[in-house]
Amino acid sequence: MSLQTRIESLVIRIAQEFNTLNSKTGTLASLTTTDKSSLVAAINELQSAVLSGTGIDDANVALTTTYSSTKIVTLLDTLKTEILGGADAAYDTLIEIQQLLQDGTSGLDALLAAVNNRVRFDAAQTLTVIEQQQARENIGAIALSAIGDADTDFVAVFEGALA
Repeated sequence: MSLQTRIESLVIRIAQEFNTLNSKTGTLASLTTTDKSSLVAAINELQSAVLSGTGIDDANVALTTTYSSTKIVTLLDTLKTEILGGADAAYDTLIEIQQLLQDGTSGLDALLAAVNNRVRFDAAQTLTVIEQQQARENIGAIALSAIGDADTDFVAVFEGALA
């Protein structure tokens, strides 16, 4: 193989590597910067735009600006406080609340059972004779059967007794 053939092979191989590199990095023409003369010029243009940008605006919500990191952290802390509503530290994460709900069902079940065993005043209720008797004793009431017929005409009874 001649020296010329070897140099041509080297040049072709170097060109293949350049093509591979260009396919991975792109060409200067594909840059979206104004200055496409070199990669360094494009990066310098980008740096200048970032440094001169006024993208932080803590006073207004907009699609073209952002809050500062300080403002974002403050808003997140406020949101957390509103969500927690003053919850104790033992219950201020979702995992703690989940664990409490999973572990505390016996207390909740007991509370629900107690509520279900109360005499209602907002809706009709069916109670056993023993439950009715206990409810009357608790509020100092007497049974309808102890009163007799509430529709009795006592005037008629009185007048009947006078005769």
